[in-house]
Amino acid sequence: MQFDQLKRRDFITLLGGAAAWPFAARAEQAAMPVIGFLNSASPEAFRPNVAGFRQGLQEAAYVEGKNIVIDYRWAGGQYSKLPALAAELVSRKVSVIAATGGIPSARSAKEATASIPIVFITGNDPVNAGLVPNFNRPGGNGTGVAFLINTLGAKRLELLREVSPGATTIGMLVNPTNPDVEPETMDMRAAADAIGCELIVVNAATERGLDQAFSVLVNKHTGALTVAGDPFFSIRSKQLAELAARYSLPAINPTRELPDAGGLMSYGTSIKDAYRQAGIYVARILRGEQPADLPVLQPTKFELVINLKTATHSV
Repeated sequence: MQFDQLKRRDFITLLGGAAAWPFAARAEQAAMPVIGFLNSASPEAFRPNVAGFRQGLQEAAYVEGKNIVIDYRWAGGQYSKLPALAAELVSRKVSVIAATGGIPSARSAKEATASIPIVFITGNDPVNAGLVPNFNRPGGNGTGVAFLINTLGAKRLELLREVSPGATTIGMLVNPTNPDVEPETMDMRAAADAIGCELIVVNAATERGLDQAFSVLVNKHTGALTVAGDPFFSIRSKQLAELAARYSLPAINPTRELPDAGGLMSYGTSIKDAYRQAGIYVARILRGEQPADLPVLQPTKFELVINLKTATHSV
């Protein structure tokens, strides 16, 4: 009798412990730091970059689903959605916000919170954009990685002239909904003037708009095309490559999505590595470092990517 009672008591204790396991697991997950990931584009085109971000976290022993949670917010190329998405992450009281996909994401995060740390990733100058006062001592709650691809426009024009030496008119494709397109356009006009070329700027913010933009370029006898850095164009690299091939228009952009999709070439920095560096910064902040003390990182390596198959057919 005493033995049966003992077994029954052990069984009840074991059962109670088993019932508590799910609660313990949920409590452990709830205790994990939550990283808010804000991006102006869509996850499909940014999958390699997100992999780079996770790699940076893993280098610091942070693994998604194991000891951190990443809460993703994607604007799908609609910049107007970013403020609300940033506010959602702030309301969730995330530990840090990774504001990716350009200045608009970073600016939305900065306007949403002055206390939650922000690690931005941008191809523009964050000082000129008002995100930080300087690179070495950013101050405030924000720092990040500025890979500055949009400042390499003059070099991309030079590369286009080498490919199409007879081109006297070069097109520039921009997304007019990007609030930071004007400074880049002004820099490109100055660069075109310096090499004696006329720059034709065309706008596109929809798939149909891309078709119309290429029609304008052809009608103006444009000899080559440079594509502005913008998540909208990154998502539609395949369409851009097909349009450039259809109209025999040599094209270059800042990131390798275009040549990977069949376009001619790109010149810039490794975006995936920039995301990796941002992941490392997020990890350092999770461990207690302050954004104000982390200098904004800048690239030291640049890459020229050429699709050899496209280049052979273009000659």
